[in-house]
Amino acid sequence: MPELKIKTFPDTILRKKPAKAGKVTEADRSMLSDMAKTMYLSQGVGLAATQVGVDKQFAVIDIGEGLIKMINPVIVKRAGFESQEEGCLSCPGSSVKVRRAKRVVVRFLDENGDIMELKAEGLLARAIQHELDHLSGKLIIDYMNPIKRLFTKKRPRRT
Repeated sequence: MPELKIKTFPDTILRKKPAKAGKVTEADRSMLSDMAKTMYLSQGVGLAATQVGVDKQFAVIDIGEGLIKMINPVIVKRAGFESQEEGCLSCPGSSVKVRRAKRVVVRFLDENGDIMELKAEGLLARAIQHELDHLSGKLIIDYMNPIKRLFTKKRPRRT
């Protein structure tokens, strides 16, 4: 299980909307495991495939309650709203107040290809929404006010 390299802003892969996965393969399961290892080693609570340069709708999340591996995740229900500061492994040094749903229901395939539905609230709901933003090509800096975002876009790219 190799550690994957996390892409950072302004890498263009972070703006890509990845392809939906078809039938779940052993290579997909291996990639999800590699993503989880990378997330843990980076001390994150979530990681989307685009963040490691993979063109698939994969995400892994663990807020301290166990690892969730999602393929082709879609939020099917949202309720309530709250705003909190968020950071991102792909936008190091940036912290942005983001308004998100308090509760969500997400539908996805698990690593066995089975359809799952998960009800989430609090930090888990926030992490799911954050990772699904990545799978839409959206970053936390997109939630910044325009002046602050302009300054962020001018920061040099880290390699």
